[in-house]
Amino acid sequence: MNIEFFMPARIVMGPRCIEEHSGLFGRLGSKALIVTGRHSAKLNGSEQDVRAALHKEGIPYALFDKVENNPPVQNARDAAEIARKEKVDFVIGIGGGSPLDAAKVVAILATNRLGDEDLFSGVFPCKPLPVAAVPTTAGTGSEVTQYAIMTWHAIKNKKSVASNEIIPQLAFLDAGYTETLPLNVTVNTALDALSHALEGYMSVRSTELSDLFAAESMKIIGRALHELVDAANVSRAVREKLLYASMLGGIVITHTGTTAVHALGYPLTYFLNIDHGRANGLLLHGYLEFLAADFRERVGKALNYMGCRNLNEFRDLVNALVGQKERISAEEIENFSSLSSSAGQLPLTLKVPSIDDIRLMYKQGFGH
Repeated sequence: MNIEFFMPARIVMGPRCIEEHSGLFGRLGSKALIVTGRHSAKLNGSEQDVRAALHKEGIPYALFDKVENNPPVQNARDAAEIARKEKVDFVIGIGGGSPLDAAKVVAILATNRLGDEDLFSGVFPCKPLPVAAVPTTAGTGSEVTQYAIMTWHAIKNKKSVASNEIIPQLAFLDAGYTETLPLNVTVNTALDALSHALEGYMSVRSTELSDLFAAESMKIIGRALHELVDAANVSRAVREKLLYASMLGGIVITHTGTTAVHALGYPLTYFLNIDHGRANGLLLHGYLEFLAADFRERVGKALNYMGCRNLNEFRDLVNALVGQKERISAEEIENFSSLSSSAGQLPLTLKVPSIDDIRLMYKQGFGH
């Protein structure tokens, strides 16, 4: 049994965890840049809690609250200019995957003047600034991963910056910040978290240890998804479980990477503006159908973890959650299949899909 496990993030979870553990910020530096979006962190109270914690600890800070959805690289460059001008020595990301990933790239660019190619190489001359993460959605697990997903217009797609140097050193998980999320966002982010656990379980890099985290994440999210099908409101208890399971999924992909689902999902987000988690969710059934031909026992275990008796039951669960699907043309399927066929995530899948397999996954996902 060969296992290597690396988990540098300090995780603090619970109600008012930022207030109760504000002293941890001082271990990262003496001046912060808060990186967040325009509205949600203000609405859910997370930005105010971070500001209050920094004030309590006597730590000055600057603010960049213009992170875009699926942020392009230039968005992070704009924030990095503020980081250099203000001479900050650590970064705090607040929000969903977009602000957290942007914060990681800001931490890189604050100490390194890099072109896009060098940025995506994951090798940096100077050490990035330390990062603290405050997730306000239960989906990406970015608070514990080495990945920062950015929109790169040069390739007309999304691409990952990957480096152990950008794993947040500190993560605050307070499910209260997710209570303002509407049901569709809660569902989409849960599907994103599920895809991390499921893809990690189906990765060539999976280990006995990563499987433990993946199985637990799939069990928790599977139960929650069954509850969300007919939910009018989402209880605090369910939101807390989802946030915990999302973090577990992040730990999984920290060690396994993502696979074909993410490779196929990125063009759906870039070209059709389909939410990332929803895009992954649309593809999950076809992905498992593809793998079941050669790995039926392992797929069966994953389905059991998620509380589904078979692939059809899983398909029906996802369809009930995503509702009416977007339209996708045959030409778009061909274009997206071509783009996905060379993605770096494909070789990490237990069985590498051919372009015909990829076309079929798109067709199954959209009911063609």
